[in-house]
Amino acid sequence: MYRVSVTSGVSSSGSVAFDVLVIGAGPSGSAAAAYAARLGLSTLLIDAATFPRDKTCGDGLTPRAIHQLNKLGLGEQVTSDYSNRGLKLHGFGGSVEAPWPDSPFGTQGSAMPRAGFDNLLFEFAQSHPEVTTWENATAETPVFTGSRLSAVEVNHRGQTHTVKAGHVIVADGVRSTFGKKLGRIWHRNEVYGIAARSYCASPQSDEPWIHSHLELRDEEGTVQPGYGWIFPLGDGTVNLGCGALSTDQRPARVNTKKLLSFYASQQREEWQLGPEEDVASALLPMGGAVSNVAGPNWMLIGDSAACVNPLNGEGIDYGLETAELAVELIGAHPRRDLTLVWPHVLKTHYGEAFMLARTAARLLTYPAFLPAMGPLAFRGPLRKAVMPAAARLMGNLITDGDRDILARGWRLAGSTVTAARRGSPLWNSTV
Repeated sequence: MYRVSVTSGVSSSGSVAFDVLVIGAGPSGSAAAAYAARLGLSTLLIDAATFPRDKTCGDGLTPRAIHQLNKLGLGEQVTSDYSNRGLKLHGFGGSVEAPWPDSPFGTQGSAMPRAGFDNLLFEFAQSHPEVTTWENATAETPVFTGSRLSAVEVNHRGQTHTVKAGHVIVADGVRSTFGKKLGRIWHRNEVYGIAARSYCASPQSDEPWIHSHLELRDEEGTVQPGYGWIFPLGDGTVNLGCGALSTDQRPARVNTKKLLSFYASQQREEWQLGPEEDVASALLPMGGAVSNVAGPNWMLIGDSAACVNPLNGEGIDYGLETAELAVELIGAHPRRDLTLVWPHVLKTHYGEAFMLARTAARLLTYPAFLPAMGPLAFRGPLRKAVMPAAARLMGNLITDGDRDILARGWRLAGSTVTAARRGSPLWNSTV
């Protein structure tokens, strides 16, 4: 058990001290603060924005994410208003219904707009007496003693404070502004995502299926290396968006907001869609394709560490999981140097799956791949086997304990690809 060694509060010099500083109060950061509080650790949770605030996202919550929310005690709050049964996949002249499969995570998914979802987790973190929260607070300057992060200069509502902490957890999102100051490098030669999303009114917002259109064409009829989605939200609206896969060598030459508008026009009649509202876009590093995610007493989690499924951009479940893993590591080994330990933890839990998913996603960036393989998946004899497998892969629902042929094949392929691509970045430390 971690023993509290830093007294929280403001000192006479104007500095503050906590056991844990969490930078970023999205789902990963708020969950980390809550887990730290459960260990009795004084925790400062900061965010550059004021809650509630929006975040570019598809808003989907897989059974794996609901499983993590149940651990926090929030699952029922999220699923009571809306839940879904799985995926409906469309494209290349066919459609397939793929229910969430039986797994240790359960069979219930959901969806919730990020403005409300993030605020729910932020208020949950705030409810713990051990957690202090600062909004409008930007982590600006890391202060090192040797290689150890001894303090962080934080601008809170225009005032600069020196925050001292035994450990620092960085959860500041895909751009990870503070992570960059600690040396984080995003390797864009690996597959990354570009995406845009909107909200549309629809009388079908209670539809109990997530819809994914894997044949995503632009106005010229060219198949794009990505997919369109419609996530019913149960509140009279749907989250409608599209994403494409890209690398430096084969960039996706697409205007995602323009593509989103065209995709919405294609779905408007069937879904009785209102106009696209609150359109937003983002770039997304995926599959652990970042370096320098830890130091002696700090670590990056969630989106900051590129813990995102390269096949669909899903990251909330990984964000919640890495928050729990990070705090467990701090609690069990409070004096351990995390520089090599944290990347090892990430590789153990996600490395082979991420490497394989990145390799599979890279295939999708080749212009000829989807038009050739798509019809086989949706209309060929393998259709009934391929689509349920796709639901498991896109839902992050294959676990180490699974022993079926798909799980064994996935793990074997993952270990093979990982060995073949040994030099590929996967949370490497290059310091």
